[in-house]
Amino acid sequence: MAKAKPPAKPAPAPKAAPNVQPSMFASVVFLKIHDFQRRPVVEQARLRAQLEAVMAVALQDLRESSRLLLDAADGVALVVLDDPRAALALAQRTLAAGAVGLPLAIGINHGPIKQSGKGKNEGLMGDGIAVAAGIAELAGAQKLVLTRDFRIALEDAAPGAEAVLTPAGTHTDPGLRAHELYQADPRGAARRGARYLAATFVVILALLGAGLAWRASTEGLASYAQRMRVQARDAMHKLAAQEPALITAPVPVPSTKRRTR
Repeated sequence: MAKAKPPAKPAPAPKAAPNVQPSMFASVVFLKIHDFQRRPVVEQARLRAQLEAVMAVALQDLRESSRLLLDAADGVALVVLDDPRAALALAQRTLAAGAVGLPLAIGINHGPIKQSGKGKNEGLMGDGIAVAAGIAELAGAQKLVLTRDFRIALEDAAPGAEAVLTPAGTHTDPGLRAHELYQADPRGAARRGARYLAATFVVILALLGAGLAWRASTEGLASYAQRMRVQARDAMHKLAAQEPALITAPVPVPSTKRRTR
């Protein structure tokens, strides 16, 4: 006699799909054609074709798995997932496109992005893209500006690389949001090195002054000052004895004779 089969367990109810798509942080380079909407339709088409050609060349150094390219009404937005340095390098290279008549205004931000839509309507949205577009509007033709968030991301990814960024003030975008902006300046690293050198020099002077003050306090200020004057005078006499030509040699007088032709 066949045994009766146990009743089948009811299938689990399907889980509800989350309403919010997972988000991530990325560097966004927004390349905007300056005054695009004010230009004739024929010129708009020419500038968009030039921008596509420039991007085709500029993107060769970036892996396809590390970047996404989004179309915008007046330009393109490049999303770089893991490399702020690559994002900055690409933006600086594309500025050279102005030499061929492509006026670009570029804004770079680092912030959250997320997927939106499905199928043919699938795309990306988020504050990272919105802010990059807003500051590109502030940049002006052939200018590149960056947000403070991008500067922090660049410093975290490659300490020292942020030295090329110099403050460009606080500005308000068309959405009335204030942003602390920076601009890329290759001389920024040299200026920072000069500041470090000056700070080191000040510290050395402070330590030297503290040592001299201690010696003066233990020896007596008057006797210490007198000894310093004697040592300085003896050093000058030794220098004069070793290199008399440097001190006593007469300065040659330029000849007053005129050259004959």
